[in-house]
Amino acid sequence: MVKTVEKWAFEFVSATTLSGKLRPGIPPSEWSGEGAEISAPGRPPELVQRTSRKKTPKDLRDVEKRANVLHTFLHHELQAAELMAWAILKFPTTPLGFRRGLLGIAQDELRHLNLYAEHLEKLGYPFGSFEVKDWFWDRGPCATPVEFVARMAIGFEGGNLDHGARFTKAFADAGDARAAEIQAQITEEEISHAAFGLHWFREFTGGVDFERWMKLLPSPITPAMTKGAVMNREARRRAGFSDEFLSALEKW
Repeated sequence: MVKTVEKWAFEFVSATTLSGKLRPGIPPSEWSGEGAEISAPGRPPELVQRTSRKKTPKDLRDVEKRANVLHTFLHHELQAAELMAWAILKFPTTPLGFRRGLLGIAQDELRHLNLYAEHLEKLGYPFGSFEVKDWFWDRGPCATPVEFVARMAIGFEGGNLDHGARFTKAFADAGDARAAEIQAQITEEEISHAAFGLHWFREFTGGVDFERWMKLLPSPITPAMTKGAVMNREARRRAGFSDEFLSALEKW
């Protein structure tokens, strides 16, 4: 049987080993166009779910605290990759260009999470050293592709541009030049992910404006949850956000 992108996506999301999550292999070139429903991702036993709230430490000079933050970011990237694969299976009748874009982003996220994983190993805290929270899985799955790009690509990927700039500086201030370098690279590369969301939101709806986007964010997601304390306007503009959109978002 020829292995397809869809089978690769299903196996990746369903994997229950760390190797299956970190190194799922190169996706094949064949597309079947078949869909599948996945309600939750597979989780290796090393990834223990956190049940309590966690505050992000402000002083990252402590190695363990810094590793904890990097570990959280790694798990964010894993969830993003999984959800892009989930969307390939959830929306099999969307244009192939859309699904190819999802696959490309999933591969980016996998590369990003491995950058974090390699640095965490050097710091002495491999993936699984801290509890994780499937925050994006609690908020990412949805009924339509336009809702998906509204929350995941425009919302959360857009917010990553803000948080990425903040933590690039925080890691540098903590004296971890490699963590800062990784964070800067990931932030730069995620500009195209937000641009993907804006492009397909426009394709699906005919335009991008703040009110139209905001109405597609389901409770409890609000615009305030999709931005950092300081907005990275330069990166957001490069992604294609209009000044009108950014001004409206900034008010939240």
